[in-house]
Amino acid sequence: MKKRRDKGKMEKKQDEILEEKVDTEEETAANKPEAEAAAEAPAEEVNAEKEDPAQKALDEANAKAAEYLQLAQRVQADFENFRRRNETVRADAYADGRKDVAAVMLPVLDNLERAVEAAAGSQDEALKNGVEMVLKQMTDAYGKLDVKPIDRLGEKFDPNLENAILQGNEEDGEPGTVCQVLQKGYMIGDKVLRHAMVKVVPE
Repeated sequence: MKKRRDKGKMEKKQDEILEEKVDTEEETAANKPEAEAAAEAPAEEVNAEKEDPAQKALDEANAKAAEYLQLAQRVQADFENFRRRNETVRADAYADGRKDVAAVMLPVLDNLERAVEAAAGSQDEALKNGVEMVLKQMTDAYGKLDVKPIDRLGEKFDPNLENAILQGNEEDGEPGTVCQVLQKGYMIGDKVLRHAMVKVVPE
């Protein structure tokens, strides 16, 4: 009886030892991937440390290149805007200068036309031809500046082009039309250089 009890105790002890062994093996197996990962991690970190300086330098170089490209594009855009503004300012300045010169010389043109009318009844052909020649040169110069007279005799009065300073009679023409030009008006391009002074038939 005693032998049987001892045998049972021994078997129980063996079972406990076997269970401990199995638990230890399972624990070891479970911890193995972690141990392997821990062993591999330092190697990967070392490789990353080796690659980092070159990659960092490359990233910095790329960032600098992108920055310089943006700066160059901005400078080029600013220069194009500056060039266009200068061209516009120069064209406007030229147009204003041309207009001012043409306006200042209009009284001279008026006097030359009056001189031609006065010389028409003169017996002095040289004088008449000389004044006509000067008037032609003046009108040619105005033509080169794109200056044209406003000639709207008999047409409907337009306050954008003419100043009505006298009122005509019904027999002078259609109501609301220009019946006489007292002083010529002129256009420069599509702008009024000087309004014409006219006599208008009342409506």
